Amino acid sequence: MAPYLTLDAMLGAVFDVAQRLFGLEFQPLAAPLWAPDVRAWRVTRDGRLMAIFVGDYFARPSKRSGAWCSALQMQHKMGQGQRPIVVNVCNFTPPETPGGPAFLSWDDARTLFHEFGHATHHILSDVTWPSISGTSVAQDFVELPSQLYEHWLEQPQVLDAHARHHRTGEPLPADLRDRLLAAGKADAGFSTVEYLESALVDLAFHRGSPPDQAMARQAEVLSGLDAPPAIPMRHATPHFAHVFAGDSYAAGYYSYMWSEVMDADAFAAFQEAGDIFDPATARRLEETILSRGGSAPAEDLWLAFRQRMPGVDALLKGRGLA
Repeated sequence: MAPYLTLDAMLGAVFDVAQRLFGLEFQPLAAPLWAPDVRAWRVTRDGRLMAIFVGDYFARPSKRSGAWCSALQMQHKMGQGQRPIVVNVCNFTPPETPGGPAFLSWDDARTLFHEFGHATHHILSDVTWPSISGTSVAQDFVELPSQLYEHWLEQPQVLDAHARHHRTGEPLPADLRDRLLAAGKADAGFSTVEYLESALVDLAFHRGSPPDQAMARQAEVLSGLDAPPAIPMRHATPHFAHVFAGDSYAAGYYSYMWSEVMDADAFAAFQEAGDIFDPATARRLEETILSRGGSAPAEDLWLAFRQRMPGVDALLKGRGLA
C-alpha cells in the first residue's frame, strides 16, 4: 500500500474532502514554526479567513508519541473575535531523503483523516465563548467528528482520485483497494467483544467503592457478562492506564464505541441522501454539530442533525456483523 499512500497525496485527499463538504480552501502559508518540517496553511471559504491549520506530522526525538489535535488559539466572538489556529500532530516516519516522499501505512492514513476530523470541529466553530469553542464538548461526543471523517478515506471515489503510485501516478488497483476495505472487517466480532469487555469492566470499577482485589472484581464482572473465555479483555486491569489517567477518561472507555455508533449513523445520513458529498447533509452537519462546539447539550445537537437518537444498525453493518 505504501507507494500509493504518500503524505502529500493523502493530504490532498483530506483537503479535497473538506472542500467538497464544507467549501474550505487551503493555501500554503510561510510562517515561523517550531521545527523545519512543520507546515501551515491558510484556510478560507469564499475569501473569508476560517483558520490557520498547522501540520506537525513527523516523529523526532523530542516529541511525545501518538497523534492529537489541539488549538493554539480558539475561535470566539468576544470583542473583535478571532479565528482558530489549529494543530494536528502525528508521528509518521519521515522521508528517507530530504524532499522525498513520506510513505504512510493504511493506519497512518486513517490517523491523518481522524485528526483532521477534529480540526474541522475547530475550523468551523462559530460560537461566542472560547470555553465552548471547537472540541470543548463531552468526551463521548468529541470523537464523533474525527471518526466520522475517517469514513471518506474508505470511499472508492476518494481512493481512486488520490491514492496514486508515487512514481507512475497510476491509481491504486481496484482489486487491492477492495481487498484492503474487506480486510477492515476481519475479526470484527473478536475486536467488538474484547473492547466491550474492557469498557464494561471500566464502568464497573467506577461504580461504587473501589474493590479490594481488582482482578477478582474483573473476573466477577466478566462472569456476570457471560464473556467468552477465548476472548480476553483488550486491556486487563493491571495495565489499563487509559482508565486511570484522569477524570476525562474515568468510566469513559466506552466513549470510543459510542462515538462509533454515532459516526456510523451520521455517515449513513449521507448514504441515505444518495451522495457522500451531499451539500444539504454537509450543511446540516456543520450548522447543527461542527459549528456549535459545546453551546448546547450533545443530545440536542445530535437530534437537530439526525432528527432521532443514534441507532446501532449502521455500526453493525460497517463492521460486517449485520
